[in-house]
Amino acid sequence: MKNYFDFTLTGKKLLPVWLLFYALFITPYVCLIFTLKNIQQGKMPNPYIFPLFLVLFLTAFALTFYIVKLIIGHFVFKGKNIVFEGSFGGFIAKILLGYLLSMITLGIYMPWFMRDMHSFFIDNSSYDSAPFKFKGTGGKLFKIFLLTLFLPMIVLSIIMVKFVLSYSGQQIPLFISYIQQVITWIILIPYMYCFYKWALDIDYKNYNISWETKFWDSCLQFAIQIFLTIITFGIYMPMAILKLYKYFAERTVAANGEVKRNFGFDNDDRKDFLFIWGQILLTIVTLGIYYPWHLCNILKRLTSKTYVE
Repeated sequence: MKNYFDFTLTGKKLLPVWLLFYALFITPYVCLIFTLKNIQQGKMPNPYIFPLFLVLFLTAFALTFYIVKLIIGHFVFKGKNIVFEGSFGGFIAKILLGYLLSMITLGIYMPWFMRDMHSFFIDNSSYDSAPFKFKGTGGKLFKIFLLTLFLPMIVLSIIMVKFVLSYSGQQIPLFISYIQQVITWIILIPYMYCFYKWALDIDYKNYNISWETKFWDSCLQFAIQIFLTIITFGIYMPMAILKLYKYFAERTVAANGEVKRNFGFDNDDRKDFLFIWGQILLTIVTLGIYYPWHLCNILKRLTSKTYVE
């Protein structure tokens, strides 16, 4: 029997926090970007600009905590809500420590920092009085970064530098830039797959929730959807999201030894595609003010069609 999830947060309830985020982060951030762009070449920027960026990002993280807390607490299954009990103080402490260690180690600590952030929200959530536990490690994420992103990008950079040097004093053909972009996307596809697979490794009671997927098949799905999005100049993007969501939802399992409970998604591609585009357009014409309804409506539509059996 299919048991469906639900999402009950409304745009009206999310709006106050979003307006704070809009006023305290997005607006000042855009103003700072324009200020930097208008600085004349050779002139030093105001020394207060970079500390302001730090303050802005700390503000963004602080408000993100409350947005994510609201979202988690409104996922429903069998009439019961997921409960989030993480503290704001604990969250900020992890942010400050993670940033400090990442800067000291020149970014090497970043995978462990990301792991701590991800696990903070999962490990502090529970359903039916039973906690969730994230099983992914920072070490595994470091390997993913190293093997699927960092090393391939270094190789690509070396190759591109050689190409540029070979055209010394001449105009570099435009097709080389296109080739670089295509190769970059090809590099990103295995990274995205490995990252999301790493992110979904959660214990709940005696079950482990994860993807049962094959590397090449999954990368092909990413490649197809990204390709269709690019050649349609982004128009296809909502459909790409829907196709990928359905593909991976149907390969998500909660396993307890030989016992497996499968997830799934009841899609209606045409209606869902038009619905998502409607939410995007309303967000654009309202300059982002509609975004809380955009987010809540799309989450509710996807969640209410997602089931476990």
